[in-house]
Amino acid sequence: MNDNQNYNAAEYAYKPEPRKRSFVIPIAIVIAGLFVGGALFFSRGGFGGQSAAVGVTGNTPSTTATVPPVSSNDHILGNPNAPIVIVEYSDTECPFCKTFHETMHKIINEYGTSGKVAWVYRHFPLDVLHKKARKEAEATECAFDQGGNNAFWKYIDLIFKKTPSNDGLDLSLLPKFAEDIHLDKSSFESCLLSGRHTAKIAGAFDEAIAAGASGTPTSFLFFNGQSIPVEGAQSFASVTTLIEGILAQIKPSI
Repeated sequence: MNDNQNYNAAEYAYKPEPRKRSFVIPIAIVIAGLFVGGALFFSRGGFGGQSAAVGVTGNTPSTTATVPPVSSNDHILGNPNAPIVIVEYSDTECPFCKTFHETMHKIINEYGTSGKVAWVYRHFPLDVLHKKARKEAEATECAFDQGGNNAFWKYIDLIFKKTPSNDGLDLSLLPKFAEDIHLDKSSFESCLLSGRHTAKIAGAFDEAIAAGASGTPTSFLFFNGQSIPVEGAQSFASVTTLIEGILAQIKPSI
């Protein structure tokens, strides 16, 4: 991984707009009763409506995952060699993703600076519900082209901060956001108009489907060669409880 892909969590702390317990039971039991949150679901005929209560797609850790391994092509916040890596598939116009984005920044502030948890962001724009999300995803990649991983995270943080969700963001603001984080506006606009990242976003969408993502946000927690799928905008307390449980289980090896 090159230097500009290593995002320093301490250097750029996320500031959203104003808005320990011991582990003594198996992780599978914790997960079964822990995860309740908001998400968008597929139905056989396409996407279903917005739901306020979902569960986990699998209650037990798996040693095999269809989620591609983390690579230098990913957008990583925190130490990529952390004992717990959370891979999130997200949509910038999803209101639940907006909430979970703030939650994940809190998680990284709590566990990322100490190297215990890393966060990988992957695109999953749900076109049927959010017509603007795919172009916004392309915009984040144009930001990455100019400024590397730091620019990617600053840019996507700004989108989540500014959008009211559900296609409420004015796409004409995307070049201004680039200026706001000190990128070259003209180069950014050329990138966005060129469609050079269209295939990349389409590939990320297909990857999410193949991984079993049934809505946004969908996350996968990786540790010790195992993975746990998590659906919905889980609360900070819920994610923290799961992380503490995993850290307690793998403590001898970290």
